[in-house]
Amino acid sequence: MKIALVQTRTPATPEAAAEHVLPLVREAARAGAELIATPEGVNVLQKDKDKLLPMLRPLEGDIVVQALRAAARELRVTVLVGSALVLRADGKAANRQALITPSGEIAATYDKLHMFDVDLPNGETARESATYEPGDRAVVAQACGARLGLTICYDVRFPALHRALALGGAQVLTCPAAFTRPTGQAHWEVLLRARAIETGSFVVAPAQGGFHEDGRGTFGHSMAIGPWGEVLAHLDHDEPGVLLADLDLAAVDKARRAIPALINARTFQGP
Repeated sequence: MKIALVQTRTPATPEAAAEHVLPLVREAARAGAELIATPEGVNVLQKDKDKLLPMLRPLEGDIVVQALRAAARELRVTVLVGSALVLRADGKAANRQALITPSGEIAATYDKLHMFDVDLPNGETARESATYEPGDRAVVAQACGARLGLTICYDVRFPALHRALALGGAQVLTCPAAFTRPTGQAHWEVLLRARAIETGSFVVAPAQGGFHEDGRGTFGHSMAIGPWGEVLAHLDHDEPGVLLADLDLAAVDKARRAIPALINARTFQGP
């Protein structure tokens, strides 16, 4: 399976975000990708809650999601919307991943489970829970002959979620992200490789990169990891671009037979 990871520097309005991401999706399709994955927050990045919330729409009504659905139909590709920041039916906001089929249908969605609430050593703070309602379920979805386990960004720090997805049949774990620059430099690659090794899964991680209109800085360095923990492909920068990788799904069974950690795990009494 040929995949493409689209690295973006998403602007602060949905209209500009659509103009930014669509040429990259078309580039990925021209390169022969069957599955094209975008980063977290591909429809808008805006730190100011008062500016962000009035721009949010339900998933099906979001400008960028509509444009990506149309592109999937036109190009006959599967598009993984790494996440769109959307309005829920109850009026709250969600950080939602969406899998779009080549017919433009939304086949599966996943709401980010873990909220990034933190005070960083460099003085930056984040309180995702002040804006977004977390999800409450893990999701495995079928695409291009593979079973995808859906996660978003901060989820990568919670091994239990990835283990549950692998036990649920996932062969490819998705980790679209908008990692901060300090945490990205320190932890991005090692976390992605750890999740791949622990579960014997591919990990695909399209990322936001660079300095954005809203003042944030994101790490970039989109990456695809193999089930043995090897880096299959990566962008060594934070500029917008397209990363291609070929995934041989037989490698998942091979890795899990060699290191059967998923079935060897035991329950135990805590300290």
